[in-house]
Amino acid sequence: MEALTKQRGGKADQAATRRPRGRPKTVSDDARRAEIVKAARATFYELGYGGTTMDLVAARCKISKQTLYRLFPGKTDLFMAIIAEHRASMLALPRDPDENLPLGEALEQIFMIDIDEAKEREREAFVHLAIAESRQYPEIATLLHTYGAKQSQQMLADWLDQQCQRGLIEIADVLSGARMLMTMIFGAMVSKPGHPNDWPDRETRLRHLRQCIAIFVAGVQPRTNGR
Repeated sequence: MEALTKQRGGKADQAATRRPRGRPKTVSDDARRAEIVKAARATFYELGYGGTTMDLVAARCKISKQTLYRLFPGKTDLFMAIIAEHRASMLALPRDPDENLPLGEALEQIFMIDIDEAKEREREAFVHLAIAESRQYPEIATLLHTYGAKQSQQMLADWLDQQCQRGLIEIADVLSGARMLMTMIFGAMVSKPGHPNDWPDRETRLRHLRQCIAIFVAGVQPRTNGR
């Protein structure tokens, strides 16, 4: 009997060890936001801005509407989060102020010109969504301009200004320089909806992008007194 009691006691101890005690671990707000943005992005791609509702996003995330509205007060806030995520996939900025790369190499990294095909498709999917939805919803066009293109352009201009202050380049108008670069690179990098890809292969496009950067770098080299 004593042996049986000890055996049962040992099994009970093992079961207690296996069972987690206390409340289950809660997901952090940052992790929850990432999950919501991922589900919202897929829903926007599938149904468009008009077809996406907060109720649907909450249902797909398997969370309460109260939790969703606590983290994202409205649908525009969700779309702004996706714009911010897209901006990070287009420009690797800001940079380490102590970075000491050749200008051309730094720009290749900033524009992430050699990303893999999966990320490339994701990038184009957002661009196509943005163009289509902007035509129908003026608020989307405003968000994209304010939190997408304008902010990206300013971040790139700030980086160019840092290079000017370090004496590495000379640009009279860094904002214009940033706009010029973005037009050259993104114009070749992302195809517009309904337009076939002009590049026979990725290597040809990559060579073109590097040539764009090389031309820009050559044009902003500091001038010497004799030039």
